[in-house]
Amino acid sequence: MKPQSPWLWAAALGTYAFLYLPLAVVVIFSFNDSALNAQWVGFTTSWYAKLLHDEEMLGAAATSLLIALLSATVATILGAMAGLAMHRYRLRWLPFLVLTPVAMPEILLGVSLLLFFRQVLDLTLGFASILVAHITFSIGFVAVIVRARLAGMDESIFEAARDLGATPWATFRRVTLPLILPALVAGFLMSFTLSIDDFVITFFVAGVGVTTLPLQIYSMIKVAVTPEVNAVSTLLMALTLTLIFVASRFAPDVLKSRS
Repeated sequence: MKPQSPWLWAAALGTYAFLYLPLAVVVIFSFNDSALNAQWVGFTTSWYAKLLHDEEMLGAAATSLLIALLSATVATILGAMAGLAMHRYRLRWLPFLVLTPVAMPEILLGVSLLLFFRQVLDLTLGFASILVAHITFSIGFVAVIVRARLAGMDESIFEAARDLGATPWATFRRVTLPLILPALVAGFLMSFTLSIDDFVITFFVAGVGVTTLPLQIYSMIKVAVTPEVNAVSTLLMALTLTLIFVASRFAPDVLKSRS
């Protein structure tokens, strides 16, 4: 086996350093015993304690969690139906409709949803508009995960169930659903992660009076990046990485880009 070039290793290390060193700096300075991030003063956990008494931050976090739970639940149900339909019926236009929100740039999707809510539906922007927007861009991810799971299954299992007299609903409940359950869990966790982290689309459809955690962080860093911002960013990063890890354990083929 030909040894890898040292230049390839250097390029790989440089790429990973570019990606992860800023995240490491955020985590380290969340423990900085100074109101400014200009230099390291000392170690403290007081910024995490301060978060527990920040009513605006706690309110934004509660709103983000509620939206993420609701949007992930609805997106998992609709995405599972879309994934089953794409696998079973092989319609050429269905993947285009389902996956377009996934491939579309976030800023374009945000502007499109804003125009749709205001000019077409004349809807007041707020909690409902954020919820619908998050469901919209999450459905495609769930559909991809479910479709990838179904693609690796033996079709003879479903044929055997039908040959034994099972109705379509019984086949789905006793055969299909247990087999795709890991994909559903992974899709739910992925949708939850995407929702709680989203800023661009939420920025366009939030309106006045509803603030999610990313929007609250953005409003804070416009003044200054304090260690409190680093602390909440660290917690959000830890939650996101944990959910992605759990989702990858339930549906490892998703990370292999199988579809």
